Amino acid sequence: MNNISAVTEFLLMGFAGTWKLQFLQAGVFIVIYLAALMGNGLIITITSLDPSLHTPMYFFLRNLSFFDLCLISAVIPKTIVNSLTHNDYISFLGCVTQVFLVTFSAATELFFLTAMSIDRYAAICHPLHYKVIMNRDTCVQMASLSLLSGCMLSMIHTAGTFSLSYCELNEIQQFFCDIPQLLAISCSEHVTAEIALIFINAVLDLCCLACIIISYTYIFSTVKKIPSTEGQSKAYSTCLPHLAVVVLFISTALGAYFKPILGSVSFTDLILSAFYVLLPPSLNPIIYGLRNKAMKAGLKKLITTKLLTKENLLIFFQK
Repeated sequence: MNNISAVTEFLLMGFAGTWKLQFLQAGVFIVIYLAALMGNGLIITITSLDPSLHTPMYFFLRNLSFFDLCLISAVIPKTIVNSLTHNDYISFLGCVTQVFLVTFSAATELFFLTAMSIDRYAAICHPLHYKVIMNRDTCVQMASLSLLSGCMLSMIHTAGTFSLSYCELNEIQQFFCDIPQLLAISCSEHVTAEIALIFINAVLDLCCLACIIISYTYIFSTVKKIPSTEGQSKAYSTCLPHLAVVVLFISTALGAYFKPILGSVSFTDLILSAFYVLLPPSLNPIIYGLRNKAMKAGLKKLITTKLLTKENLLIFFQK
C-alpha cells in the first residue's frame, strides 16, 4: 500500500456537461433512487412482517432487495451530491469503499438470482418434493454461500486493484470508482493479474447465467405440459421478465468491465455502467415482487393492520 500514497483523491469525470445537464442528471438519479428505495423497502418490510410470506422464494427475494439497495446506494448518493455541488472529487478511502460495495453487492445479487432460479425449478418441476429440497437449512446454506462468495470476490478484487501504484493521473472516466477505469490510470506494471481476475470472474458469471438458463429451460418444458392456456401465460409472464433482467444485468456488467480494458473509453461505457447499477434495483421490485398477488395481499394487510390502526389514525388526526 506504500506505492499508492502519491494519490489521495480521484476525479470522477462521469457525465460531463453544463450545469443544466448536471442538474437534470441529478434529478433523474434522485427519482430512480427514491423509486428503488421505496420498491425494495416495501418488499423487505412486507416479506419480513407477513408470516405467510416466510417461504424460500420470499426469503431469497428479501435478500435480493437488500443487496439491490446496497448496490444503488454505494454509487448514486455520491453521484447526486457531485452533480449538485459541481465537485467531482472522491477521497481515496471513499473510492476503496465504493469498489468494495459495488463488487460485493453485484456479485452477491447474481448468486441470489441463481439461488432463486433453483428455487423456482424445484417448485415447478418437483412440487411434491419441494419442501424437502428447499428446507430451511438448505436456504440458509445457499444464502450463506452467496454472501461469503460475494464478500471473498469483492475483497480479492479490491485488494488487487488498490495494491497497484497510482501516480499523477487521477482522472477516472466514470461517474463512480470502477475497477476497469482504475486499471486504466494505474502506473503499475502488474495490472495483468487484476485483468486475469476479471476474466475469471466473467467465467463465474457466465456459469451462473448458464445455471439460470438451464433451470428456466426445465421450467418452460414443464410449463408447456400445463393443460390450461391461462396457467401457461401466467407462468411465462412471471418467468420471462426474470430471465430478461438477469441477461440484461450480466450482459451490461460484462460489457462495462471488458470494453474499457479491450478498447478506448466512450459514452457507451457510462451507459452500460448506469444500466447494471440502476436497472436491477429499479426493475427487480416490480418484476419479482409488486406484480405478485401474494405481495399485493401482503401490502394490503400491512396497510390495514399495521398502519391504519385506530391508535395511528387518532394520532394522525390530532396532529
